[in-house]
Amino acid sequence: MSAVVVGAGPAHACFFATYEQSKHTLSQLTRHRHDHITHGLSGCLASLIHDAVSNPTEVVKQRLQMLNSPYRGVWECARHVYRAEGLRAFYRSYGTQVTMNVPFQAVHFVTYEWCQSRMNPTRGYEPRAHLTAGACAGALAAATTTPLDVCKTLLNTQERGAEGLVGAAGLVMRTSGPRGFFKGVAARILYQMPAAAICWLTYETLKHALNTVELTEESTTNTAGSSLACATLRIAAAEVPATTLTRT
Repeated sequence: MSAVVVGAGPAHACFFATYEQSKHTLSQLTRHRHDHITHGLSGCLASLIHDAVSNPTEVVKQRLQMLNSPYRGVWECARHVYRAEGLRAFYRSYGTQVTMNVPFQAVHFVTYEWCQSRMNPTRGYEPRAHLTAGACAGALAAATTTPLDVCKTLLNTQERGAEGLVGAAGLVMRTSGPRGFFKGVAARILYQMPAAAICWLTYETLKHALNTVELTEESTTNTAGSSLACATLRIAAAEVPATTLTRT
């Protein structure tokens, strides 16, 4: 649990910041003529940054989740992995992680934005639309990338064995056959659906709240400025002699 908490916060912050900035920039460059490509490419760029931050904690989490894991905590596991296998062990599966998450996020964001365009065309704050679109996006992305997830898990949990995506895929094929690439697909979908739904709802809720606060502050500033201007004009008018007013 603590491994997930340590990695999830910074990784998701970098993830959504990269996505929003990339989407904004690419939308301006393409003048909103290729939104599906914009959303997919922005998701891919966000995934590269996210995985660079989260991959070490993912390695620790999966080793803690192994049956009969010898580790009692996050830091003990991280220290042991670093001393026994070096820094490279934390990024051994990074190439596979990126290979998996780039198509995952491409499918994820394109599906989410498409669902939003159908259920929430005004793009306002609609919790039900955000939940449903997030669940659909998570389910479809999870199902299509399960083979890559199987290979990534193998690389993260084997201290000595397959090296790289091709080696992991060959090992899965030799030991379990083609069906081995889809082991756990139902569990993966059941995990990703609520996770994606909650993630998107939380993100959209916080974005809506921050936008509301920003608009409120701007409104307060404008109101204060208007009141100050009116007060200044009243004081100036009060100081003008009556004879001057009658002459004009």
